[in-house]
Amino acid sequence: MSLTGALSSAISALNAQSQALSMISDNIANSDTTAYKTTSSLFQSLVTASGSSTSYASGGVAVSGRSNITQQGLLAATSSATDIAIQGNGFFAVKDAISGGLIAYTRNGAFTINNAGYLENNGYYLVGWRTDADGNVVGSQSASNLQAINTQVASTSGSATTKTTIAANLPSDAVTGDTYSSSMTIYDSLGAASSIQVTWTKTGTNTWSASFGNPTSTSDSTTETGTTSGTIDITFNSDGSLAGTSPSPATISVTGWTDGASDSVIELNLGTAGKTDGLTQYASGETTPSVNVTQISSDGLAYGTLSSISIGKNGVVNATYSNGQTIAIYKIAVATFADSSGLAAQSNGIYTATVTSGNAVLQASGENGAGTVYSSELESSTTDISDQFASMISAQQAYSAASQVISTVSKMYDTLISAMR
Repeated sequence: MSLTGALSSAISALNAQSQALSMISDNIANSDTTAYKTTSSLFQSLVTASGSSTSYASGGVAVSGRSNITQQGLLAATSSATDIAIQGNGFFAVKDAISGGLIAYTRNGAFTINNAGYLENNGYYLVGWRTDADGNVVGSQSASNLQAINTQVASTSGSATTKTTIAANLPSDAVTGDTYSSSMTIYDSLGAASSIQVTWTKTGTNTWSASFGNPTSTSDSTTETGTTSGTIDITFNSDGSLAGTSPSPATISVTGWTDGASDSVIELNLGTAGKTDGLTQYASGETTPSVNVTQISSDGLAYGTLSSISIGKNGVVNATYSNGQTIAIYKIAVATFADSSGLAAQSNGIYTATVTSGNAVLQASGENGAGTVYSSELESSTTDISDQFASMISAQQAYSAASQVISTVSKMYDTLISAMR
């Protein structure tokens, strides 16, 4: 049995070193593959039960591969705003674009926007949670709330004016009954801009009123676009500061927008009572007094179309529009596992959960032990070519030595057969 055992042991060595060389070959082949994790060969000895103190029965060797899934690769900067990488623990959650249901995981963040607007990589859609414009997740940060990230979910932008801030000096040396005018620009819910004329009328000592004309098109002042209602009574203190308004807070409304927009209610920020941070009443010092407007600004935005998509460090997907507005539309989920090494590796850098890895725990970027998402960066392969060449030389020498064992056993068999002739 000793010669047969030696032959079997050598054959197992050839097989083991061949598999080790295959792993080395894969590692070298993927030295430039984004987020590739090297596979290491682990050798285990095989021992037979027939050995004793006076005789030896050779066993052999077996090999298995261990993928170094948790090894961090270097992050390399790119020029693409949709490239992302994770520094630290965790994986991107992705959904099979074909089945639309299977959730898998990857460290390869080379996502691009496809024709349908989804962030896609190798047939998988990046998933995350829908957010409001401020980046707050709508609903819970759970697996059931995950959605494939569609950058066209809000392809246009435009918001109605809800607040207008006015800072101006109404001349105390005006005569009761004097009127002055200024204008302010507002937006309806469809993003259309209109101009409203404000008429300031002195009604008595330290009292004024503000009335508002119907909105007109900013491109054609003769075309009314709605109906304005609301008059504001304003009172000043003897030191020129604002005493108060009626109603308080001061509001106006616009109804019957001609473009079909919803009715608007606009709150007017005219300053703080007792202070001079809004409306004031001081002498103009002019022969013909006039209203000196220092600020009229309104929120709301004109209609705009989607112009670009970017991803922030906190994993928030931002949409920027032609009107200059940037809003958050999604937050990327980072999946962590009790044992990441137990994930099952698939092609294209995809991993699936197993009993060993446990179920994914979904976190936002940088929270509760999850890694941080960086934009315009990709994780490099963990292959070190010099290490792989060293392992290749070692495998080659072991393979050559095992083949010599086979040659030696063959000669010993020849000697044994010759002795029997």
